[in-house]
Amino acid sequence: MTLVIGQPVPDFTAPATGDNTITLSDLKGRQVVVYFYPKASTPGCTTEGGDFRDRKADFDAVNTTVLGVSRDGIRAQENFKAKQGFNFELISDKDETVCRLFDVIKLKKLYGKEHLGIERSTFLIDAEGRLVREWRGVKVKGHADEVLQAAQALHAGS
Repeated sequence: MTLVIGQPVPDFTAPATGDNTITLSDLKGRQVVVYFYPKASTPGCTTEGGDFRDRKADFDAVNTTVLGVSRDGIRAQENFKAKQGFNFELISDKDETVCRLFDVIKLKKLYGKEHLGIERSTFLIDAEGRLVREWRGVKVKGHADEVLQAAQALHAGS
C-alpha cells in the first residue's frame, strides 16, 4: 500500500500521550501534520519537536493539528512530551502500524551495522483527509517552518 498525493489517507487509530487514542478520521475538518521521528529524547528529535512546539499557535491559526509519531512506548512519549513542554500529542507506534502505513521504516546504518528504523518524515493531510504533501529524509533545521508555510498555503487555498 503506497500513499499517493491527492488520495485519501487510510484511517488509523493509535495510542497517544495524555491518555488519548488518536483516530485520523476524528480529525476530519482540520488539516493534520503527522511527523515521524526515530527516537524520543534524542537531540535531533528534541530539536524538531521543539520547532513544532514553538509554532503551535501558527499551526492552530490555520486549523492544523500536529502529531508526532515514533516507535517509543507510551511512557517514553509521555516523559519526552513533559520534559520538552510539547503542546501536541505524541503517538506511540510500538507495533509500527502507522509507520508502515506511511512507509517510513527504512534500512539504516549505525556504526556500520544495518537495522530497520524510522526515516525522519513528515506528511501534510488536508481537512478532507487527503495527502497533500510529504517530506522524506528530513533535515531538522528549518523543517517546521517549511511545513508551516505549506499548511498556511493549503489553508489559504481552502
